[in-house]
Amino acid sequence: MEAVSIPVIDLQKFPGQSAEILKACKEWGCFRIINHGIPDKLMTDMKQVVRALFDRPLEIKRRNIDVIEGSGYRAPNQKNPLYEALGLYDMGSSEAVETFCTQLDASPQQREVIKSYSKALHELIMELCGKLAEKDDCVGGLEVMDKPSGEYIAVDPLPRSLCVNLGDMATVWSNGAFCNIRHRVQCKQAAIRISIALFLLGPKEAVVEAPQVFVDSNHPRLYKPFTYEDLRKLRISTGLHAGEALELMRLGNDP
Repeated sequence: MEAVSIPVIDLQKFPGQSAEILKACKEWGCFRIINHGIPDKLMTDMKQVVRALFDRPLEIKRRNIDVIEGSGYRAPNQKNPLYEALGLYDMGSSEAVETFCTQLDASPQQREVIKSYSKALHELIMELCGKLAEKDDCVGGLEVMDKPSGEYIAVDPLPRSLCVNLGDMATVWSNGAFCNIRHRVQCKQAAIRISIALFLLGPKEAVVEAPQVFVDSNHPRLYKPFTYEDLRKLRISTGLHAGEALELMRLGNDP
């Protein structure tokens, strides 16, 4: 049986790969990007800084409080004894980055790395959003669902690449054309796995709905207008995840 792997998008080949990135969004909701312009040294330095921050005493890590529910420090617990997380809610805000660094007693050098990485990643994700809007050496464990088979496949580490997963907002914005990928992390070996995730969230109060270019007589509007905050609160109140809560936002369905 031929191995299945997620698509790889080379950002240096745009606009030649416009069709490939749209296909990846529609069929997978997930892709890997290479030649993204973020220096190898910055990526390595950021991983080292993150590891150092997790080595801080518990009382310091607990200063990383929630901005919204679930956005701050998460300690290992009985359900997830091997999972620990720190949260920077708005990586695009210099004030939020400064607050995060102060909470965790980051050194001047660590602050500079965090600021540089935050700026680079925020600019990259905005560049990717622009491309989608145009219409033209590590520990593994991440797995994504292969849509046709319903089975999870491994996303093996690929040095110097970044993995992009689409979420609920991409599905709503595209009127259902783009997939919101199901994914999970499996513990496959006795080693520390550092994951640095950036989430691009919708504006808390702005109404989210698909632009008219995605809506016509053959593709009627699928979702009622709502705000990101509406969806976040619905997910918390229902305990639903991975697109399940979004189904309640379809026209004709009531939360």
